[in-house]
Amino acid sequence: MTSDGAAYERRSSAPVITPVGTRKLAKVPFVELADGRLQGVVSSGSDIERVYVSSITAGDHGLSCHTNNNRPCGGLAGGSSACNHLRALADAAVAQYGPVRVARYLKAEPAQDGDDLWAGLHPTTAPNRAAEVFSGFLRHLAYLEVEPSTDPLPELHWFPAAGAVR
Repeated sequence: MTSDGAAYERRSSAPVITPVGTRKLAKVPFVELADGRLQGVVSSGSDIERVYVSSITAGDHGLSCHTNNNRPCGGLAGGSSACNHLRALADAAVAQYGPVRVARYLKAEPAQDGDDLWAGLHPTTAPNRAAEVFSGFLRHLAYLEVEPSTDPLPELHWFPAAGAVR
């Protein structure tokens, strides 16, 4: 057991966190709290073949939003004002993880009502991390094409098995 009492940190599986609410996968197909960022992929409202790779860094609340072909988002005004893609990403994260967990991860000041994540952020400009985030999204998509099998996938040894006894 670790010093903070989290025994699961010493096992090769992790607990599955149930989503707080439902979210629309068509608008934000990929959202995660990883690598010191809230990051994800947001579908374009105007072009079916375009997605935006958006992120908010923890701590300094750096905003980044670029298309899948690495062009900057036109709605991100100098990095200090969030575009609609970043707002959709934050809304999806709050629906997935809950406002408290997202605010804690981003090291944001808690909002008075607990629902307005943006009230606790102090946005700045962040470096472009679109390539890293988008390649992670594509790696996740690749698992949708894996044929069903009972053989283990070594790269997914950490993933909890369905119906596993806890």
